[in-house]
Amino acid sequence: MFGLFARAFHAGVDHLAFQLVRSEGAGPATEAVSAGYGAFHVFATLNLAILAGWIVLALGAWRTGVLGPVRATALGLTAALPLGVLKGTTPLSLVALAGLCAALVPLGLVLLREAPRPSRAAVLRWVPLTLVTLGLMVLLGQAG
Repeated sequence: MFGLFARAFHAGVDHLAFQLVRSEGAGPATEAVSAGYGAFHVFATLNLAILAGWIVLALGAWRTGVLGPVRATALGLTAALPLGVLKGTTPLSLVALAGLCAALVPLGLVLLREAPRPSRAAVLRWVPLTLVTLGLMVLLGQAG
């Protein structure tokens, strides 16, 4: 769970950097990001939780029989994703994401085929409620 907080922080910094380019231009944005890049932030202490989280998830999925050893190993490869802010795509990150897909896509397809389907009444009840909730979340999020 701590790793998710760190990833959310990284995504926020990435978003800020890209918005700086849009509002201030590439030069000033590069200058601002360069000045603060590498500065201490408390979420950096959670980087180990990000790495360990994928491995713990893979081991748990293997030990419970949800994933076999090959797919659990593929899921564990996700720990190789680069950590931090403004990390680009690398060959290693593509391998890590391919492992994530190899582990979870077959599981998702099995669930779609074999899981019980919701009733028509449940769908008619929950889809409008979900759409209204999402709409309210967007409005409240934009209002600050």
